[in-house]
Amino acid sequence: MSINYICHECGKKHDPKSLVFRCECGGLLDLEKFNFQFSNKNILREEWSLFRYIKALPFDDNFSSWKDISMGEGLSPIISLEQKNPNLLVKVDYLMPTLSFKDRGAVVLVSKAKELGVKKVIQDSSGNAGTSIAAYANRAGIKCDIYVPENTSSKKVKQISSHGAKVHLIKGTREDTAKAALTAVEHGEGFYASHVYNPFFYQGTKTYAYEIYEQLNGKIPDTLVIPVGNGTLLLGSYYGFKELLELHLIPKIPRIIAVQSEGCAPIYKAFNADETTVKKVINTGTLADGIAITEPKRGKQILKAIRDTHGEIIIAPENKILKTRKYLAEKGFYVEPTTAATFAGFLDYYKKYGHRINGKVILPLCGAGLKAD
Repeated sequence: MSINYICHECGKKHDPKSLVFRCECGGLLDLEKFNFQFSNKNILREEWSLFRYIKALPFDDNFSSWKDISMGEGLSPIISLEQKNPNLLVKVDYLMPTLSFKDRGAVVLVSKAKELGVKKVIQDSSGNAGTSIAAYANRAGIKCDIYVPENTSSKKVKQISSHGAKVHLIKGTREDTAKAALTAVEHGEGFYASHVYNPFFYQGTKTYAYEIYEQLNGKIPDTLVIPVGNGTLLLGSYYGFKELLELHLIPKIPRIIAVQSEGCAPIYKAFNADETTVKKVINTGTLADGIAITEPKRGKQILKAIRDTHGEIIIAPENKILKTRKYLAEKGFYVEPTTAATFAGFLDYYKKYGHRINGKVILPLCGAGLKAD
């Protein structure tokens, strides 16, 4: 399959084989439209991973190494959160090989890196994305360096190193960690397997939408509630449902309600100020470190996705995160604080504005609580 990157800002095309990670103009890269097949007859029913949708993913027809890289990620169950409210559903995406939804994007990105002949990958992360890239890179026989903030959960650091990656603990902020990784990439030390910069990652997270479509027999939910920091799940879901809409398989894209942390909410501020770009903010502190991104690089695209679905952005109250985490644990779901923050924000919203929602709501359980200290 011949497919190019295309700059989101200037429209210039780039060959992925060049291993470029952003345009000369500074713009981030998307994928140009490519021919893909998605329908009930195109799903590989005997493949029990997200690669059941291989015909809708950006790989050459003769590429088969994904079979050795995949660990059965995807196909997470959709379950009612409470018996008294059957329309309030959770998708248990922490039931992935490395215990977070990031496995969706990582397996596709690493498989594509393998197809491109990459020998070493570099990633920066607050923990989960780095773990995913490390695990899949090792299975693919690709060397891996992961950069994480020095205050990253020791459990996450141990998990990353256990997968065979070299871990770089970086002093300072999450942004300092990203700068360190970028410096290494610019010095030619490896391919930037970034869940923010590399558009192949979003080809993995779009399967979240495909699964919902398949599991609900085409009866899509009214609303998706999604935590947003860098927007990897939000944008992937939006792209997936947009493809289903363009194929006339669904009547509309579900409304997206994005959740940001009270202590770090740049997209929320931009949305409510009716801005089209996102300005950097100061992180005043939050337990939801997975969405504590002060300057999301794809902020413009995130805002557009939310507005295109007539959605909105809400805030997760910091003082309710731990209480909500306990509530979810009592329901049987032991989650990370970032997932608890998503529910804390939505449950507050639902009490006030639940009458605005006329159908099913799906919230993701993004990361397992065992990964947090």
